[in-house]
Amino acid sequence: MATASVAFKSREDHRKQLELEEARKAGLAPAEVDEDGKEINPHIPQYMSSAPWYLNAERPSLKHQRKWKSDPNYTKSWYDRGAKIFQSEKYRKGACENCGAMTHDAKSCMERPRKKGAKWTNMHIAPDEKIETFELDYDGKRDRWNGYDASTYARVIERYEARDEARRKYLKEQQLKKLEEKNSKNDGEGGGGGEDSDEDDDDDELKVDEAKVDESKQMDFAKVEKRVRTTGGGSTGTVRNLRIREDTAKYLLNLDVNSAYYDPKTRSMREDPLPDADPNEKFYGGDNQYRMSGQALEFKQLNIHAWEAFDKGQDIHMQAAPSQAELLFRNYKVIKEKLKSKTKDTIMEKYGNAATEEEIPMELLLGQSERQVEYDRAGRVIKGMETSLPKSKYEEDIFINNHTSVWGSWWKDHQWGYKCCKQTIRNSYCTGAAGIEAAEAATDLMKANIARKAASEDAPAPAEEKKLATWGTEVPEDLVLDEKLLTEALKKEDERRREEKDERKRKYNVRWNDEVTAEEMEAYRMKKVHHDDPMKDFLN
Repeated sequence: MATASVAFKSREDHRKQLELEEARKAGLAPAEVDEDGKEINPHIPQYMSSAPWYLNAERPSLKHQRKWKSDPNYTKSWYDRGAKIFQSEKYRKGACENCGAMTHDAKSCMERPRKKGAKWTNMHIAPDEKIETFELDYDGKRDRWNGYDASTYARVIERYEARDEARRKYLKEQQLKKLEEKNSKNDGEGGGGGEDSDEDDDDDELKVDEAKVDESKQMDFAKVEKRVRTTGGGSTGTVRNLRIREDTAKYLLNLDVNSAYYDPKTRSMREDPLPDADPNEKFYGGDNQYRMSGQALEFKQLNIHAWEAFDKGQDIHMQAAPSQAELLFRNYKVIKEKLKSKTKDTIMEKYGNAATEEEIPMELLLGQSERQVEYDRAGRVIKGMETSLPKSKYEEDIFINNHTSVWGSWWKDHQWGYKCCKQTIRNSYCTGAAGIEAAEAATDLMKANIARKAASEDAPAPAEEKKLATWGTEVPEDLVLDEKLLTEALKKEDERRREEKDERKRKYNVRWNDEVTAEEMEAYRMKKVHHDDPMKDFLN
């Protein structure tokens, strides 16, 4: 539905206009009339002479499908902030124990906790707050500006105006101060600095009015464009257009198809479009030229140093703390240069420097000396140049623990030892020839024992045939079974087997005896059924 656009002075005027229209629709307010006294249809804009074709007010509309009447119970007002309704002079029962107000309790009191509350002191009773309850409509509950006081924005305006006023005052004071200094200089030097003073005045005016310069006068250098998917990284941010429009575009420098590739999406050309041209005449050598020169290379080295230091356990991050990373990188370069110079000085001190201007001795230049050396016909040195044994970094010819030879002078059975006493323990004390004889005797004895043991193992001892007793143990030589006791044992065994078959004959009070005689064991063996015996079914 088309409506006329009306400009309101404030939000309150707009709200009043909406209330008036709703009241007119409900029939609670008189209809709006024009200059001729005719009723104005709110559905028709004021600039239209007649209703449009799609708006037929004579036929039934769809007004019944929405709640177009406003509920009189809903309100548009808001809470009265900070309002007080009653000030009591003494504490009342049920009031807040801290401040004495009746509208809340001590748990929800917003006043500072007192050392002794109003309940006990009966002094400084806080006034009661104004408690209001509103029933808001659908729009009122979702109005984010509901209850906003537009007059509070005047404080923001006053603060900015005060800042601008202070800035103008400061600039004016600085300008007057410079003018006084120039006047004092002109009075002292005469009238010779008239042109310089005019130029300084122009500079001051430019400084004062610098903030008021229109950006349109700065041409394309002040034009801010949106940066989307550029080589700078990221999809947000702004970048100033610093290219002069008279320059030739990079993709027009070399029209050869096989020349440097130009990416129109990122507007980048990594390689040099004119590699064979004179470097002094080229103003563009590819994007890689800027990546590998100037501050870009230093920034790259700084990033690499931050990564390597973080991998080695240093608490450093280029994006989180760039200043710290740069400071550590500077300290690293200083320490590296010191270490490099120290290493260089140490090498020069040890081996000398061939690039210095010191004169080399003639003995080294001509290779001559007064030492007499005699050779034989084969070229071997006979006399005069004794060959020196090469020295090791380890201690040599130092004997410990009364040894007369060094450790490692003797080898046997994959073990090193001392030659003087033939011991393989390094911290052992030297025993001399007596120790060698004792070690040989012990070795011979050990070999004899090993041989004797091997011989005894080759001829095993004959196994003695042991006659087992009837109950499974060795039969003693003096074992004699009593026939009478054996008969009684057989009877007891038969009786026990009958009791096992019929549990009703088993008595409750059973006396158990774990002592087994030879006759009882023989009776048990004779009555025992061997399941592997093929004649077991024919027994008894």
